[in-house]
Amino acid sequence: MPQKILVVDDDADIRDLVSTKLESSGYEVETAGDGAAGLELALGNSYSLIISDIMMPGMSGVEMVHRLRSAEPAVTVPVILLTAKNQERDIQTGFAAGITDYIVKPFSPRALAARVTEVLAR
Repeated sequence: MPQKILVVDDDADIRDLVSTKLESSGYEVETAGDGAAGLELALGNSYSLIISDIMMPGMSGVEMVHRLRSAEPAVTVPVILLTAKNQERDIQTGFAAGITDYIVKPFSPRALAARVTEVLAR
């Protein structure tokens, strides 16, 4: 049974690009267009990994991760933030919220797939 990954991004093109690459690598992918929808899916389903943008309308990816980690019971699935925000404070804020890894846009789909494989192997 393939591992299931949730991709959360308000940009449909990015969601499609990431989903296509991950599906071609053998993963099952579900998507959400914002943090609130991502949070709802993550709380109601079992995923091997979540990949999320930071900057989204309504709830940011960092806020979504914070809510997952503080849920009862806590959702401990690995989370990779995929974002254009590359300032040191943004990265530190993400790790403080409980992310596993951080990838800056623009990104190589091949590099993303390699990072996903590496995170899932931990």
